[in-house]
Amino acid sequence: MTATQGDLASLSRFVFRAPSWYSSLTFALCLAAVTGVAAFDSRFVLGDAWEGVFFIGLPTIAASVLTPYVDGWLGGQLTPNRASLLALSCELVTIAFLTVAGVVALVAGFGQEFVFDVLIAALGAIFALRLFVTVAVSRHSLPVAAIPASIQTAAAALLLFVYSGTLRYFEIGGPLTRSYLSRPQEAPPELLVVTPDDFVMLAVVCLLYATAVWLFLLAIDQPWRRSLDVSVLDFIRGFIGHIAEGTRELEDFFEEIGEEAVVPVTVLVFRTPDGTEKARFVLPMIHPGPMGEIGGGNLPERVARNADGLAFPPHATAGHDFNLVTEREVGTIIDAAERAGDEIEFTDEATVSVRTDEGEASLIGQAFGDDALVVTTYAPGFADDVAYAVGLSATAETRSAGLDDVMLVDAHNCNNGLEGEDLGHVTPGSKRSFDMIQGAGALGDAVVEARRGQPKLGVAWDETPWEPEDGIGPLGIRVSVLDVEGHRTAYVLVDGNNMEPGLRAKLVERVEENAGDIDETEVMTTDTHIVNTVEADNQVGAAIPDDELLAIVADLVDRAVDDLEPVEAGMASERAEVTVFGNDRTETLASHANAMVSMGSYLAAVFILAVFTVSVLLFFLA
Repeated sequence: MTATQGDLASLSRFVFRAPSWYSSLTFALCLAAVTGVAAFDSRFVLGDAWEGVFFIGLPTIAASVLTPYVDGWLGGQLTPNRASLLALSCELVTIAFLTVAGVVALVAGFGQEFVFDVLIAALGAIFALRLFVTVAVSRHSLPVAAIPASIQTAAAALLLFVYSGTLRYFEIGGPLTRSYLSRPQEAPPELLVVTPDDFVMLAVVCLLYATAVWLFLLAIDQPWRRSLDVSVLDFIRGFIGHIAEGTRELEDFFEEIGEEAVVPVTVLVFRTPDGTEKARFVLPMIHPGPMGEIGGGNLPERVARNADGLAFPPHATAGHDFNLVTEREVGTIIDAAERAGDEIEFTDEATVSVRTDEGEASLIGQAFGDDALVVTTYAPGFADDVAYAVGLSATAETRSAGLDDVMLVDAHNCNNGLEGEDLGHVTPGSKRSFDMIQGAGALGDAVVEARRGQPKLGVAWDETPWEPEDGIGPLGIRVSVLDVEGHRTAYVLVDGNNMEPGLRAKLVERVEENAGDIDETEVMTTDTHIVNTVEADNQVGAAIPDDELLAIVADLVDRAVDDLEPVEAGMASERAEVTVFGNDRTETLASHANAMVSMGSYLAAVFILAVFTVSVLLFFLA
């Protein structure tokens, strides 16, 4: 992950699930009642609360109820939950405007007309906000989107028209019309300052705001169309859909920019002599991202659910360019793993584990028949993802010693978060890439010559008391101990996204000194991105005490040693055709998204300031 990609991943902090429509409405009405008590001055508190609900909450109700139906009739995608969340947000904006206006009026001595001028500006602002969201979510043209977007503003304007008695300025209608469309006697006296000019001004302000929205969308959309041939509105629509209701619209956007790729899927299975599967290592050469459960973010858990024995889904040598674009692609990976599992030929012969060090890279591996499991780490150095091409080269170098299938695991177990420029990404041509490739070749030679014998396997698993916000995914911590001729190797797999610096060394020391006479230990993480709905660098050890983690791992190793029994092992690989982000697409998307967030916010501020300035001039000139 580069720094730019890290900034993109940090957008996951905005990922949340919107409340149901009735929860949003309940909160909106309660807020309107409290605002009414503060804003109006009748003889009874309940009367003030009711006026707040009526004049502030009723437009919110109208927007919540009518917007999904009007937008749906026009072919849009605003659901009741989204519409209610949007209406509540607009109510908050209106209340914020009025609160500031009330304070300014009190301090500066302005009259009630000033407060209603600010109200008109607020109604124009929420129209602009609703227009932007409606265009982004439903992909209407601006004139069509203005219809559902105007509901909240129009409902508020209608209430103002009726209860301010504005009809008295017109020579139209009879007693029946006036009884329904002119009811100033039933409204707070503050509303009597409203005149027909205010409604003309509201229309002008809304038109001004709509023009600003159109120009803003045009400005931020052009770079996306030139570089990625997609609209930024597709990205915004997908992101809003994901945060509001957990839809897969963001995956649809990723699918548009994705590229086809062929990835190896390697499976290592251990079974008891009676044929019962005891453990299964599954390694597809893809990256479990980009964030949360989007794409392949929850790949490790999906792999675990489809294994008969205890599943170990470690991290492969692949970066964010090999993120799956949709969760559907995970099914393709699972199918390839099942095909590979069906082709496995088992053997009761394995080697002891051997370790080689080359430069910054440290590799441990052992063979099962003519196949090998290899785990690589750069600890105590900081490292993140290993590029796909580097992994393929290292695998080929290992096989050159006479091995068939090789499962090359990126331990992904030591990094310093999102600090630095490249975040430790191991790229082709770097010194680190050659360290790994040369180390893999030396390890292959050592494994072929290593002592062989009957393997024994013991496994243990603890879901742990921690949650994704603590940096631990649903698979918790899993341990396998392999005993060959009395030589024991512990493989510790933590369902998390990398580790805090120094933690891997503490775990290795604790295991080898205090647990089960272990000769070699390696600690791995799955790189699950389900933990990144909290923050982009929610690494193992950042939120949980080291001592508690060390105690659980040591206990699991002891339990795995107690579980040791003779096994047969076998490995096979299949290829899967999937759609991934693609070469350089991740960096391009990340840079555009980051630019949209940073520069877009400044650009929006400029537009808002310009529109606000023009609005003020209009109010002074009118």
